[in-house]
Amino acid sequence: SIYEVAPETLAEGKKIGVDYNEGLVIEGSTEFTGYEQFEATETVKAIFVGGHASSAEAGQEAVVVLGETPFYAESGGQAGDRGVLRWDGGEFRVTDTQKEGGNHLHIGQVITGTLSVGQSVEAVVDKEKRQATALNHSATHLIHAALQKVLGEHVVQKGSLVNEERLRFDFSHFEAVTPAQLRQVERMVNQQVRANTCVETDITDMDSAREKGAMALFGEKYGDSVRVLSMGTDSFSVELCGGTHVGRTGDIGNIVIISESGVASGVRRIEGVTGLAEEEWIEEESFDIVKMIKDVL
Repeated sequence: SIYEVAPETLAEGKKIGVDYNEGLVIEGSTEFTGYEQFEATETVKAIFVGGHASSAEAGQEAVVVLGETPFYAESGGQAGDRGVLRWDGGEFRVTDTQKEGGNHLHIGQVITGTLSVGQSVEAVVDKEKRQATALNHSATHLIHAALQKVLGEHVVQKGSLVNEERLRFDFSHFEAVTPAQLRQVERMVNQQVRANTCVETDITDMDSAREKGAMALFGEKYGDSVRVLSMGTDSFSVELCGGTHVGRTGDIGNIVIISESGVASGVRRIEGVTGLAEEEWIEEESFDIVKMIKDVL
C-alpha cells in the first residue's frame, strides 16, 4: 500500500551495472509465493552481470531472476526482501529485491561457487527482517485509519516507506498535528493492537473491494484482481494492499510515534517504531532522561 521508491535502493541497483531507467528485457513474469512461505526451491530464469549473462562467478555482483520466488520485491515503498539463494557448492547473497515489469530482481553477490541460468536453487528469505517489516507495514494501515478518525476524512496517504527499522507515513493535512492529537492517534492504534484481532485478506475484483469500503491509494496501479486487507475491530482499517502483513494485530506488540513534521505544502509526515525497535527506542529515551536528570542534580 506504499508507493515511494527509496532512492538509496535504486543507487544500490545501479552500482552493479543495471540501469533501471533503461529497463531490462525479461520475458514473462515472476510469480510471488512469499505470502505463504519464506523458503522454496526455484529455477534461475535469467542472470545479469552488467548485462545478460549465462552465469555468475564467486565475487561477482549480479541480478538474478527466478521463475517463482518467496522474495518480496519493493513495491511502492515496502522494502524488498534480503536473504540467500543456495545450491550444492554455492551461495548468492541477496541484498535487495526490486521489480522490473512483472519480474522480481534479486540483487546481490555470488559468495561461493558458480550460478548458472537453468540451475535449481533454494531461495531463503531473511525471515526476521521480513517479519519486522510486516509489523511496520500493518502499523501504517492502523495509523492511516486512526488519522482519518481523529483529523477527518480529508486525510489521504501521500507516500510512505516501511522497512525492518521503522515506518514513515506521509498524509494530506493543512496544519501540524498537535501533541494531544498524536497521543489520541497512538492510543487508538494501540487499542487495536491489544484487541489482537485476525488480519483478514480477501482476493476480489475492484467493484467488490469498493463495496467493502476499501481505500484505493494514489499512485498505485491495480489489476482485475485485488487484495483487500481488513484489520481491527469493526473493520477499523480496510485498504487495498499487495504487501506483507502480520497475522493478528497483536503481533505488532506496540506502536510509538516518534516524530511528526511537515514535508511539503499540505503534507505532513509521521515516523514510528514497532516491535524490537520500539523497545530499543523506549530504552534509549529512558536512559537519556535519567542521564539528564542526574546531570541536573
